[in-house]
Amino acid sequence: MKLIIDNKEILANEGETILEAAKRSGVKIPTLCHHPKLSNYGGCRVCVVEVGGMNRLITSCTTPVSEGMVVNTDSQRIRETRKTLLELILSDHPNDCMTCDKTGDCTLQDLAYEYGVKENPYTGAIRQYPTEDKNPYIIRDFSKCILCAKCTRVCDEVRGVGAIDIMKRGFYAKVATPFDGVLDCEFCGNCVDVCPVGSLTEKLAKGKGRGWETRKVDTTCAYCGVGCGITLHIKDSTVIKVTPTEKESVNNGSLCVKGKFAYDFINSADRLKKPLIKKESKFVEATWDEAVDYTVKRLKEIKEKHGSDSIGGLSSARCTNEENYIFQKFIRAGIGTNNVDHCARY
Repeated sequence: MKLIIDNKEILANEGETILEAAKRSGVKIPTLCHHPKLSNYGGCRVCVVEVGGMNRLITSCTTPVSEGMVVNTDSQRIRETRKTLLELILSDHPNDCMTCDKTGDCTLQDLAYEYGVKENPYTGAIRQYPTEDKNPYIIRDFSKCILCAKCTRVCDEVRGVGAIDIMKRGFYAKVATPFDGVLDCEFCGNCVDVCPVGSLTEKLAKGKGRGWETRKVDTTCAYCGVGCGITLHIKDSTVIKVTPTEKESVNNGSLCVKGKFAYDFINSADRLKKPLIKKESKFVEATWDEAVDYTVKRLKEIKEKHGSDSIGGLSSARCTNEENYIFQKFIRAGIGTNNVDHCARY
């Protein structure tokens, strides 16, 4: 179907929302609660637009397109309304951008800058809830929550866990666990990844660097054979955070607790950096040539004395498919046994 957005005629598919059609045609409409992988929510109202024939502004993320629809996304009325909406959100939001870990990577901060929100004209009560950081990975600062429900929707709709939801009503509403206890879930970190503000942040990355200070490197998670795409956030040659890659990948923007939070082994002082050979009941460092020569010698001795089937090989899900193929080929063709196995349970 045909419709006009900002004086530009575009084609849209039946069932698409105004926001989806606009985004596909290159028209930017600001949002706080919308995410392309989640259900349409319409909670923040920041995506309001004008539609011909209607005397009120409507949310573009929840309004389906129709044939001949005429949409305006950036009039003076719209900008003033969005500014007022942002002021209302910020009226119940702490003014601590200078110390917030999300600074420089905060959607609310970016929109406040874009729409010229310089001060809070509204006074009154402010929600005050204690910060919860008793769980091992995620800091939950309820005072910064804007109730966009991205975290609850990704937990329910993408992960299928439903560990959190919005409790209470009106001014006292908050995202909480059952009976408002300490967060105890799978700790996939998807809620942190979709949070547009500093309400959910990573405990392991706290105070280690701002978003613009890090170098981002796309790679593949090494924990299992799925091959999830991840982005390493690196500062001073140290990985301070891991997020799902924005590129198309098998994990489609999701990670497990290992891929998301178990990256401290990279800089661990206990990590092996050289081969070890046991001499006189103690492991001592060796060169790669020494380690390979020793391994070849011992395998030959064992094979000659006890036969090929006295040797077995265990491979790892952390290796690539190619490495695992080479390993089983070595065991079968080189050693001469079918005693080769692989297990993804660490």
